Amino acid sequence: MVRRPVAWVTAIVLFAEAIGIALLNWFLGVVVDRQDMSLAGLDSNAMSVSSKVGGLVFGLYFAACALVALLVALRDRAPGLVGRILLISAAVVHALLGAFTVGLVGWGAFAFMMVALGLIVFTVMAYDRRVAAGPSDAVPEDGKNGGNGGGAPVTAPPAPSAS
Repeated sequence: MVRRPVAWVTAIVLFAEAIGIALLNWFLGVVVDRQDMSLAGLDSNAMSVSSKVGGLVFGLYFAACALVALLVALRDRAPGLVGRILLISAAVVHALLGAFTVGLVGWGAFAFMMVALGLIVFTVMAYDRRVAAGPSDAVPEDGKNGGNGGGAPVTAPPAPSAS
């Protein structure tokens, strides 16, 4: 039973973005190669190859982020440190891409980037480490502290001095 379907949706969106960004950059590389034009003295072949390589690298980055989201969904627990860093960096990338796309592409692309950003952030936040730790952090049924650090403190903290 899937308790939090947001990680599944995030993984699907990130996989689709990985394929889309790789294909878009490949297409742009083919267009630059067929036009046989230079930009500021750059070789068109170098621009074509760099566009294709950049698209593949960016696509692999999004695919790695999608794999982390898929593992989160399959395991139903928080990602590790590297996975959390990947997802947070993907959220930052989506925020920046959203800011750029609103002016260059339009509001539809901006809305898609913000939905993807929200899915990534919700995936990171929904699987909190304290929730994933399980019942060992819970207060015992008798309501006592039990020595595990949970519950109310035994004594009140000292009052601040007036001096």
